[in-house]
Amino acid sequence: AFSLLAHTGEKVSLKDFKGKKQVVLYFYPKDNTPGCTKEACSFKENIETIAEKDAVVLGISRDSINSHVKFVEKFGLPFLLLSDEEEEVCKKYDVIKEKNMCGKISLGIERSTFIIGKDGKIKKIFRKVKVDGHTEQVLAALAD
Repeated sequence: AFSLLAHTGEKVSLKDFKGKKQVVLYFYPKDNTPGCTKEACSFKENIETIAEKDAVVLGISRDSINSHVKFVEKFGLPFLLLSDEEEEVCKKYDVIKEKNMCGKISLGIERSTFIIGKDGKIKKIFRKVKVDGHTEQVLAALAD
């Protein structure tokens, strides 16, 4: 369970969807980066199919609300992006991992997706997500 601010300024809680919708909760490293943009746009392109499966998409990163607003507007994303600048939710879902970029070690978000059922329980976890083909994996998990 969590509550975070969305790019719209509204506070969004996981419990808002319990009993109503499945939730595709995806954690991504950074707004406006190539992989993250490709992933977000893939969810956008499949949003009708996701909705037909009685599900919603929520994206979470450590970016600010302002950054999320720009990202949503630039790519016309039809789902909520939540800001976790304090990493509270990222830590709950254990997505903060050591990353090695050109020999420099830092902590960052490991691309991960959680499918949460209408009962509020996690149905499926995808760790170390590769962007290509991921939306298809999510759609298959929603069908289960």
